[in-house]
Amino acid sequence: MTVKEVLGTILIGAIVLALILGLSWVVMGNDFFLYQYFAPKQAAVERQVFENTPSFNKGMVQELDNMRFDYIKEKDPNAKLALRDAIIHRASGYNLDDPIVSPELRAFIRDLNRQRELGQ
Repeated sequence: MTVKEVLGTILIGAIVLALILGLSWVVMGNDFFLYQYFAPKQAAVERQVFENTPSFNKGMVQELDNMRFDYIKEKDPNAKLALRDAIIHRASGYNLDDPIVSPELRAFIRDLNRQRELGQ
């Protein structure tokens, strides 16, 4: 083999290696951009499905009911204000019109919202 043949072989090998690395970079970049686009949408769907499960709804209603009883039992006005804000915050993203929510709990949370709006 001559020096030209060896250099030609090395050059062809370098070009093939560069093509393989370039193709690999394109595929990985494509995966990244696809993930960047679809991952938030998939997470949103997963959260929506989770929030519609019976166990989530029962747990949320039970937690809000427990917080309501704690609020009713509390005697300290400052602690009541803190509990009120915690209850309103916890219930803010939840659909209170869901049939699983008792009318008493629904009315209680709406009263707390009114109290806060009036500055009481």
